[in-house]
Amino acid sequence: MNEPKIINDPVFGFIKIPRGLLYDVVRHPLMQRLNRISQLGLASVVYPGARHTRFQHSLGAFHLMSEAVLSLQQKGNFIFDSEAEAVQAAILMHDIGHGPFSHVLENTLISGISHEDISLMMMEQINRDLNGQLNLAIRIFKDDYPKRFLHQLISSQLDMDRLDYLRRDSFFTGVTEGNIGSARIIKMLNVVDDQLVVEQKGIYSLENYLTTRRLMYWQVYLHKTAVACEKVLVNLLRRAKELVRQQREVFASPALAYFLNNDIDAQWFATHETEALRMYEELDDSDIWSAMKAWKHSDDKILATLAADMLDRNIFKVEVSEEPFSEQRISDLATTIADKMGINTADARNYMISVNTIQKDMYNVDDDSIGVLCKDGTVKDVAEASELLNVQLLSKKIRKYYLCYQRLEVF
Repeated sequence: MNEPKIINDPVFGFIKIPRGLLYDVVRHPLMQRLNRISQLGLASVVYPGARHTRFQHSLGAFHLMSEAVLSLQQKGNFIFDSEAEAVQAAILMHDIGHGPFSHVLENTLISGISHEDISLMMMEQINRDLNGQLNLAIRIFKDDYPKRFLHQLISSQLDMDRLDYLRRDSFFTGVTEGNIGSARIIKMLNVVDDQLVVEQKGIYSLENYLTTRRLMYWQVYLHKTAVACEKVLVNLLRRAKELVRQQREVFASPALAYFLNNDIDAQWFATHETEALRMYEELDDSDIWSAMKAWKHSDDKILATLAADMLDRNIFKVEVSEEPFSEQRISDLATTIADKMGINTADARNYMISVNTIQKDMYNVDDDSIGVLCKDGTVKDVAEASELLNVQLLSKKIRKYYLCYQRLEVF
């Protein structure tokens, strides 16, 4: 009866989950909720295969964590069984606070509180349900434990979260360039002065990982069509909230209605934590999709148009520039859209247009460097140790300006 539970994963093959605490975490309703939340938000508008879930990603990150702990132990790094189990539990739950379509809710229906904050609240809840068995896991997750390298395995420039999502997202999108050598990197991990490092012989895999990460961000995560689709959804939810403010009737499930009817921020969560968390836990991708199907038939032109855009894949048109767009250009566009749709210019500017600046660093030396353990025992930053990648290129900030707006040919 104590045999581990085996799950067949398309990326890593058979993943073993030991009976006991880890299996109890996986079975918990808050973990199962992640089956109803897509890992890549709306990237499937570009890559139709990208319909995998946060639950699959969490299991993959757990598998890599198991491999990393074993590899570090084999190199003489002392990790107690209780610490190994705790860090595995922590990586299982690291994404538990994600809302529908991943990051769309943040700053749309919720402000001033991140999914990491909500993850922690949910972990505390699971911990209560499991009679305090997750105390150590939560300490490691919060970086409140003496062995800091354990936290780095969960959250750093080279954590098991990133190693899984790059491999997994590459697999499901079909972007084969994203297929990093995660097994090689894990085998090369070691610990020096309580810091996670990569042995020098793994430097080529590390260089590939950093280059791949940059490619995946611009080709998948920040793909202009996916960004534009996300802006349609953000504006749609903002419009629904505005109509509710005007006392207009807007169809929504009880959980979604809660976030449309109230201004939810960190203070709200602090004063209504039990109720707010319960409603948040009820919320997943299906609440938003079902609402859209009703909103498509709304008598509000803006809500109906944006809902139809989402359902019928009529994504905002996108222009990408190295320079900011002029106010005149945006103003002219708003006037044209307002005339075509028969709405006022302010509403056209607010809901049918989205102007964004997107920036992504490939590697931030100040943020959380990756140490390379050289053969002479010294530790150098990867930017210094690498022969192929220079620090200027590694740290170069790329900034792009996106102008997304309603396609006019529909009207």
